[in-house]
Amino acid sequence: MNYANWRMIGGIHPPEHKHESTTRPIQTAGLAPLLTIPLLQHIGEEATPIVAIGDTVLKGQKIGEVRSFVASPVHASTSGLVVDIGYYPVDHPSAINALCVVIEPDGNDTWIAHQGVENYQQTDTETLLRLIREAGIAGMGGAGFPTGSKLTVNATSIDTLIINAMECEPYISADDMLMRERADEIIAGAHIVRQLLQAERILIGIEDNKPQAIHALETAINKQPHIELLVTPSIYPSGAARQTIYILTGREVPAQGRSTDVGVFCLNVATATAIYRAIIHGEPSLSRITTVTGLGVKSPANYDVLIGTPIRHLLTLANANFGHINRLIVGGSMMGCTLPHADIPVIKTTNCLIAATEQDFPAPAPEMACIRCGDCADVCPVKLLPQQLLWFAKSDEFEKAEQHHLDDCIECGACAYVCPSQIPLVQYYRYAKGAIAEQAEIAEKAERAKQQFERRKQRIEQEEADKEAKRQAKANEAAARAAVVAANPTQPVDSKTLTIAAALARSSLKKAEKRLAAAQAAQENTDALRQEIVTLQANVSRAEAALTAAQPPSLS
Repeated sequence: MNYANWRMIGGIHPPEHKHESTTRPIQTAGLAPLLTIPLLQHIGEEATPIVAIGDTVLKGQKIGEVRSFVASPVHASTSGLVVDIGYYPVDHPSAINALCVVIEPDGNDTWIAHQGVENYQQTDTETLLRLIREAGIAGMGGAGFPTGSKLTVNATSIDTLIINAMECEPYISADDMLMRERADEIIAGAHIVRQLLQAERILIGIEDNKPQAIHALETAINKQPHIELLVTPSIYPSGAARQTIYILTGREVPAQGRSTDVGVFCLNVATATAIYRAIIHGEPSLSRITTVTGLGVKSPANYDVLIGTPIRHLLTLANANFGHINRLIVGGSMMGCTLPHADIPVIKTTNCLIAATEQDFPAPAPEMACIRCGDCADVCPVKLLPQQLLWFAKSDEFEKAEQHHLDDCIECGACAYVCPSQIPLVQYYRYAKGAIAEQAEIAEKAERAKQQFERRKQRIEQEEADKEAKRQAKANEAAARAAVVAANPTQPVDSKTLTIAAALARSSLKKAEKRLAAAQAAQENTDALRQEIVTLQANVSRAEAALTAAQPPSLS
């Protein structure tokens, strides 16, 4: 074990509240009466259901298929009967409904036929990536980016694989317990990813407040080459990807860039375990470890829970006092969001449930005026100026907020935590980000509409030009015939043909004269048009002369 060489900029030390949920081993959540499995559980596009109401499914069977690159398929968490496919409330900050497949378990938990890769070291990269993608794995420590898509990078650009074991946010202890009990799976998953990326080394970053997890990882590593465990002081938000990368390597990810731009690939410990299960055992992503804690439950613990399990089921297992719970938070106390009710299902990114009472989170004091103390700037881990961003957000000066790098804000809440004026700074930043995104969407729609208009205009102009070219060709042909008639007055000719030719010639002349007038009004060069009109006037004269010559002599 070694200590990291770099220290994070800023940060805070909120009460951890982790001990409450780590006194017992990981518990099995069992089967709920119904599993509601959302077809979108990550960043990207929603899966399309490939089962129907009334179908019988097996555990691990694919029930949602994807076609786009940034997406993950969805699988049945257990065997049973599909009783509904419809829209249900899901874990989302906007409290929206999403398309879900509802399964009534049959209690047998019967697996679909599956098997792992016997020797992944001898398996080609394309096959391993396909297996990970088909397993439906999404990042379990953050936003939930589809892992199969994330791993499709230029392997020659990665020299360091980072396994993020920080878990710095208060209340969450799911990764801590996973490391204590399944460290071997984490290390095995890390080696699989290292092979895929052809990385030179693996760095595991962990805070010093997890001594049991540190010991378990050291035992699992057992002095294996190319892998190193680095311990860092406990501080929030050291687990954010950019901060973790800097702490472990000293490399700074560009503001608008990705970790791969500095030769680093970052992966959460739970995601590494899911990759191990997919490759070695052939199991898709069907469950995750979730912390259930807060003063609203009598038996806080970490549960191995199937995807789609209602949160109410977990709270019941933890002996929740529903009458005392005034807030139900998914995620940690700093970056989590409040759920509208307890019937929302667990998804692949549900790492923590806080059954909070008034004692956990007292009502915030009224917001007061900023006193310009600068504490918010001191703790910002990305070196922003929160006070100025607040002013710009309040005054709707979004362009200035962008110029002050609002997009770099990771919404960790450290600034709001230390604010003596109780200003909910992150809420203002989210408002500004939302407004900027809305303006960008409006501008994008306007640009698309402009491009469509320009294409339509060009198409119409081209069609008119083609029509005019055809008319001109006919007029020229008629004029040529008229000239032949004029040169051979004794040759019989159809007067109807000459009448049409004269009319076409006159029509072409009028159109050219209109174009000349428009060009003169626009002060454009008219030399070519004037020459064209001279030619057309000659055509008209020849056509009319031919028509006159072909008329029968007057009897008067």
